[in-house]
Parts: sequence; structure tokens; C-alpha cells
Amino acid sequence: MIAPVQVVAMRPTLSLDVRPNRRRIPFATLALSIAAGVLAPSGASADEFGSGTNAFTMDFVSIGDAGNAPDLSDGRPQGSGAVAYQYRMGTYEVSRTMVDRANALGGLNIQVVGAGVNRPAAAINWNEAARFVNWLNENAGFRHAYKFRYQPSDTANYSANANILLWGPGDPGYDSNNPYRNTNAAYFLPNVNEWFKSAYYKGGGLNSGYWVYPTQSDSPPVAVVSGTSAGTAVYDSSFGAVNVDRSGGLSWYGTMGQGGNVYEWNEDAIDGVNDDPALQRVLRGGSFGNRDDALRYSSYGSVSPQDGFGDMGFRVASIAAVPEPSTYAMALAGLACGGWQMVRRRWAKASLTQPDAAAQSPATPAWR
Repeated sequence: MIAPVQVVAMRPTLSLDVRPNRRRIPFATLALSIAAGVLAPSGASADEFGSGTNAFTMDFVSIGDAGNAPDLSDGRPQGSGAVAYQYRMGTYEVSRTMVDRANALGGLNIQVVGAGVNRPAAAINWNEAARFVNWLNENAGFRHAYKFRYQPSDTANYSANANILLWGPGDPGYDSNNPYRNTNAAYFLPNVNEWFKSAYYKGGGLNSGYWVYPTQSDSPPVAVVSGTSAGTAVYDSSFGAVNVDRSGGLSWYGTMGQGGNVYEWNEDAIDGVNDDPALQRVLRGGSFGNRDDALRYSSYGSVSPQDGFGDMGFRVASIAAVPEPSTYAMALAGLACGGWQMVRRRWAKASLTQPDAAAQSPATPAWR
């Protein structure tokens, strides 16, 4: 079980500052959203994957308030939560059933532990979560979010636990600000800012502020074994993780279980730079066995992308609007005929410096 880790306890002295940085909205994201006629969707939606007896549905909520201010109080990393674009977040953690069915159809060979088909897909490491996300994109007709050397069809060399490769300038969808994620993907693991905002942001404006806990409160949620009542979460429990749709009250945007039940993988490496496939990845939210401090916006930890434990899971994020294949084709045709103007928006990027006792030169990674 992962102990909750305050960033100040986990790492040497950190100083953070928020610096303006400009980053374009992914071209595919913009084009697809316009083609679908929706740049500011609201409410819940459900996407279908698989086929036959291996079909399943994944629920999403819209995360609006694009261009919101970052958290500059006690949240960690300081300056987290600012997201310049609209996106969607999985309403629930990914369940074991979803991974089992993707395994059956895609030959992913992802190892899942725990009883109960609607329990979180536990003990999945970061690389396996990325494989599952890639399968979602492939099933829906989009480019993989994460680059791997070998695919499941290469049975002689494939391993679900292999580290990713970095996308490069020659790859369509390459983003120099984040070589982990391909911008032409529709589904991906949420980065630190996307996860933080959907959990803690108060919503309804661009300067609404942040809750301390992901249950719309600055006070600890009521600890429960299972349930959906407002202001509750599954933590401080010896009964283990519960069904993903019974893991407590909701965040302001409508996500469930971002505090407690199981820790959740974030896309980002612990230094925020995302240029080293082997570097530890961020985990947030705490689990069923933790105290309330692990659920706070000031707590996070990190684990190797090749390690997974029984109190760790993940959820999926997505672009704001995922069109039907026919709409996607129409959008591409429109792009070929007329072109689109590239749109650039301001991001808040928090830079970390990590001096040691000898006042070494500070590093300059950035949380996206």
C-alpha cells in the first residue's frame, strides 16, 4: 500500500513559480470539436467500445471553465489545475470488466487483480494503463496516445509492461511540450493539471478557487465502506476497494472516487518534464486504506511505470468531443479544402527548482 506523501516530505526543498507560456490547442482536438459542432459541451456522455459480448460503455463528464486560474495556495505541486481547453474526464475509475474485455479483443495481456467485475482495475502499472488507453483509441479509430516499440500482434516481442518510447518531431501529432502524449489521440491518461482540476476545482468561473478535498469540501469527507452520498469517500477502511460507481460523493464536475478507493495514475513524470520513459509517474487521490490526508490536494506520490499494486488504479480522460467516424472524415475533408487557422491559448506552467544543500543549479521542468 502506498503511504500518502506530502510533496515537501517526498522531495528536497521545492520552490515553484508560475510563468506564462503559450501552447497551441492540439490541431486534431480543435478540428474534431468544430466538426462535431461542439466546442463547449456540458453534462455527461458515454462512449461505447468493443463488440458483441465484449462491448462496454465508459461514462465521461465535461470539464469546462477553460482558461481557469491555477491553485496558488496549499495544493501541490503549487500552480496546478490550470487547463486552457475543454476536455472530458472519466466519471469513474476504469473497472476490471473494461480491461478484461479489452484484453479479450486486443490481446493486451494486462494483468488485473481483485474480485468483482465492477471493482477498479487494480494493480495495473502505468505502462499497462497506457496500453489500455491505446486500445480505446484504436477501437474508436484514432491514433495511439502513447508510443510503444512492439504491439500485441508481435507476439514474439510484445510485453504489456514495456516502457513507452517518446514521440519525435517526425511523428504526426508530436508535441514538444509533452513527448509522452500524441495530440491526435482522443483518449489519454489525465496529466497533473487535468486530474487536479476535475477533482478539486470549484467550477462555474475562471477564478473560482479549489477545494481541499475532491468531494466539494475543505473538511475531510465522511469515511464509508461503500455508497454515493454527497461528502463521502471510501477510505480508512479494511474492506478493500468497492465498485467504481459506489465509491463516494462527487466532485463539482461530477467525477466519483478521485479521493479514496484506489490511487490513480497521472500521465506526468514526477519532474513534470515527460522526457524520460523510465521516470516515476505521479499517483494521486489516496486509497481505501489511507487516512484523509492522502485525499487532500496537497498530497501525491510517485511509482515506477513498471510497478503496480493492489490499491492502485486509473481513469481515462478525453478530448472535449469525440465525433462519429463519418463526422471525422468530413472534418478532414474540410481541412484539406479550406484549412483552419491555428489557435493558440495561454497556459499557466509552474516551474520547479530543486536545489540541494550545496545550492546546486536548479532544474527547470514544468507541470503542463
